[in-house]
Amino acid sequence: MKTESTRLNITLPKNIVVAMDKFTAPRKRSQFIAKAIQERIERQKKEKLEELLIEGYQARKDENMKLSSDFEIADLEGWDEY
Repeated sequence: MKTESTRLNITLPKNIVVAMDKFTAPRKRSQFIAKAIQERIERQKKEKLEELLIEGYQARKDENMKLSSDFEIADLEGWDEY
């Protein structure tokens, strides 16, 4: 599947280009950079989702503790048998 491309003119530090060239051919730099950027975007999306989940759990902490205590008897029911 071919995707639409946009040509960019970017400037990178020489040491990054030298390191990149050890992993890819000069004619494959665009693919290498695109993959690296995509991986970074996915990692940042995941980090943002984790932050939102933490915020949500913290915001509902009291509600969850109340719910947990309401069902504590049912959770412990039958444990004496073991």
